[in-house]
Amino acid sequence: MLSRVFGFGRRPFESLSEQEILALAISSEEDDGRIYRAYADGLTENFPQSAKVFEEMAEEEDGHRDALIELFRKRFGERIPLIRREHVKGYYERKPDWLVRPLGIEHVRSHAEAMERQAYLFYVEAAKRTADASTRKLLDDLAVAELGHETLAQRLEQKHVPGAVKAEEASAEQRQFILTYVQPGLAGLMDGSVSTLAPIFAAAFATHDTWQTLLVGLAASIGAGISMGFTEVASDDGKLSGRGSPIKRGLTVGIMTTLGGLGHALPYVIPHFWTATGVAAVVVFFELWAIAFVQNRYMQTPFLRAAFQVVLGGALVFAAGVLIGNA
Repeated sequence: MLSRVFGFGRRPFESLSEQEILALAISSEEDDGRIYRAYADGLTENFPQSAKVFEEMAEEEDGHRDALIELFRKRFGERIPLIRREHVKGYYERKPDWLVRPLGIEHVRSHAEAMERQAYLFYVEAAKRTADASTRKLLDDLAVAELGHETLAQRLEQKHVPGAVKAEEASAEQRQFILTYVQPGLAGLMDGSVSTLAPIFAAAFATHDTWQTLLVGLAASIGAGISMGFTEVASDDGKLSGRGSPIKRGLTVGIMTTLGGLGHALPYVIPHFWTATGVAAVVVFFELWAIAFVQNRYMQTPFLRAAFQVVLGGALVFAAGVLIGNA
């Protein structure tokens, strides 16, 4: 761990010979080509047109690698030293985000742009440290090529991903975000905010003890969060419904359920009963309107209808808790 942070055991870039610089460039082009193909594989199912862009960019990287290998053979022979970017101090590293599924299309595009900028800077620095004319020319040419990859990517995108397709892909990504995060989060927030109202306020008005009410609120909120999280994970693996990872959905719904309940439980840390209850009631008011806003913003539910459903339901549960507590 410390060796990765402080660079122990890694070669400074300045110490590399021309042979090692070429070997590093070859391995970097190979890695980048594989990354682009991994992006293409990850995008094929949901974004097939964008996947074609990365396939062609991978072929471009293959061409760079072949040119570097040919030059290496002419200058140094057939044996290419094993040196990779993680062996060089200060050299950029690639985060393995291509292993994540599903891939976010905009994230992939921005990361690809960053890859090309980093490769450009590498070739510029490598060319400065090369005395051989043919090697320097190739490295300069590759720097220009990497700098021009943004234009290449734009041309490929125009070819494979016209405006209508890009809009469709963006819409598909937004739908996936809603299915994986917004819907479970909204369900959790509603359950945590509404279902815990009755036990918390029943305990409050039955005991007039803020500490006991806080304990009931913590138990109800955390218990509901755990229950909702496990239920979400167990109910749907996401393969047929297309709702995404059950772990992500379970964590989202569990956390939001807990937060929804804690919102009006935590005011009971205030020792004065009526002050704590007043603060909790204000928190409930904002929670319910926040839920209505999210429903309107992401679920396209008319705001007045969402407000009526959520606020009315919350008010009924709140009233039930108060009545039971005063019984």
